[in-house]
Amino acid sequence: CSDSGTFLGLGTVTGSVAIHIAFSLQRLYYVKEAHGIVVTDVAFVPESQRGRELLAGNEAALLSVAVDSRCKLHLLPSRRGCRGTGVPTAAPKPGERGTVLTPLSLTGSLPVWLLLLLCAGLIVATILLLQLAFPGFL
Repeated sequence: CSDSGTFLGLGTVTGSVAIHIAFSLQRLYYVKEAHGIVVTDVAFVPESQRGRELLAGNEAALLSVAVDSRCKLHLLPSRRGCRGTGVPTAAPKPGERGTVLTPLSLTGSLPVWLLLLLCAGLIVATILLLQLAFPGFL
């Protein structure tokens, strides 16, 4: 659910992604087989100051992650300019894969060296915990 409770994000076992209005379950956004493999998690971009900057005029943004660890960003266009139809102004037509679907790189948000440093730290911490739990482990 989005921070405000307005939207509900769904990911399916077929890799499809949808955004619904939470109280009526009206589908506002749907991308069939966006991932092509099981979607394991979805999360809305927080409705904070930084989150509103990332939305760039869109009503909501949903991140989806699949089994293959690929992450995609789904943007829900603002419905304000649609003259009361309840349909986003740039709604996908049947058979299309969606309006705005931008793949995100997991390493694009962190420098690679920092990611490797964090992994090394995690390995060291695991070894220390094993040594503490099982004296004489090494």
